[in-house]
Amino acid sequence: MQTLHAVDNGDSTESLDTLMMFGGLALVTLGAGMILTSPIVRKYLGGLDVGKLLQAAGPDFDRYMKLKSM
Repeated sequence: MQTLHAVDNGDSTESLDTLMMFGGLALVTLGAGMILTSPIVRKYLGGLDVGKLLQAAGPDFDRYMKLKSM
């Protein structure tokens, strides 16, 4: 009850922010699961080679990390 009282007074919104963050994460996970169960999406992703995708993204990721460290 102490936490709810603090949120109602506007003193602390940390617990409310955490609740909203995990609620959003749950909705994203549920949405991704529903999209991936679609037969059309599964057909398109069936031909996707993850290894080639990671190799292609490697240099871009390295470039991003160099720019971020500047």
